[in-house]
Amino acid sequence: MTKSDAWDYALGIIKVDGLEPSEEFLELVEKEKRGEITDQDILKHLDQKYKMKGKKQDV
Repeated sequence: MTKSDAWDYALGIIKVDGLEPSEEFLELVEKEKRGEITDQDILKHLDQKYKMKGKKQDV
């Protein structure tokens, strides 16, 4: 299975649950498919985004 196929499958599962991924996430997925970033880069980006969001709520 290619990276592209794996992402398409994963995104399909998300949509079956009635959820829609954000445009930002879809852009990250496309970059990973093209080899511009890794799956670890996506994880780091999301960790930073949601850790920062959580800190703002704590204030």
